[in-house]
Amino acid sequence: MTLEHGVPEKGDNVACISKVMDVATVAVIGGGTMGNGIAHVFALARFPVVLVDTKEEFLKRALATITDNMRRQTAKSILTPTLMNEALARLKLSAKLEDAAQSDIVIEAAPENLDLKRDLFAKLDNICAPRTILATNTSSIPIASLAAATKRGDRVIGMHFMNPVPVMKLVEIIRGRATSDETYETARGLTLKLGKVPACSNDFPGFISNRILMPMINEAAWALHQGVATKEDIDTVMKLGMNHPMGPLTLADYIGLDTCLAILKVLEEGFKDPKYKACPLFEQLVSQGRLGRKSGKGFYDY
Repeated sequence: MTLEHGVPEKGDNVACISKVMDVATVAVIGGGTMGNGIAHVFALARFPVVLVDTKEEFLKRALATITDNMRRQTAKSILTPTLMNEALARLKLSAKLEDAAQSDIVIEAAPENLDLKRDLFAKLDNICAPRTILATNTSSIPIASLAAATKRGDRVIGMHFMNPVPVMKLVEIIRGRATSDETYETARGLTLKLGKVPACSNDFPGFISNRILMPMINEAAWALHQGVATKEDIDTVMKLGMNHPMGPLTLADYIGLDTCLAILKVLEEGFKDPKYKACPLFEQLVSQGRLGRKSGKGFYDY
């Protein structure tokens, strides 16, 4: 797919794309790292987007990030200035959840907190039209737990984008037990329309990506905690020995140590298995405000 047209290239699943045609408007809830990235890619794919957050300052920060990222794409000739300006014009910012009510799909990208997300889904269920699909960008929380806060379980689905959203191709699509085929095909078709690659997971804690990734990151933290090696040497082994683009401790800082901790807790609770128990370093660093890149300090200083 090209960003200029926002349509699939030959060979993409056009049958799935046809179900996307009734999705004309999109709302994204949460203007943080993931939310502003999701709004960014939908706006480039020619969707009018309402980006909702609780405070004007959060929205201004989100718009500044989106604008800066699009300028970088323009500097690299991925976008033209005209396409950038057209995409930015499709973005509407709002501090009112009610402004998401008329969207065909709402994608929630709030912090990884079950109570917060369930509250949002209950409110969205009350204000949105019956046809509206409620999607979540959660990286670990079971879709069934969020669907249970609504009366539209068949129209609730996970769409887990990867960070940074404008760059990463994968979208992990998670079907809840009640998710309908139509909802799944619509989410899959939208993913293709964004020029991304869908991978489907059933509704287990951590899905595919974090069920595999987080134990690796956690084990790297345990190796550091137990004095096996320095953080630099742990990361170097994984980069040069296992051909990973970045080491697990650097990656944890990129994801956010608070997010890693939250996901590990979901895995431990969901599977009732102590092998997922978070290394104490996560609790220590998070309690000190060392959340990773977003706070300037994590395992590393930035």
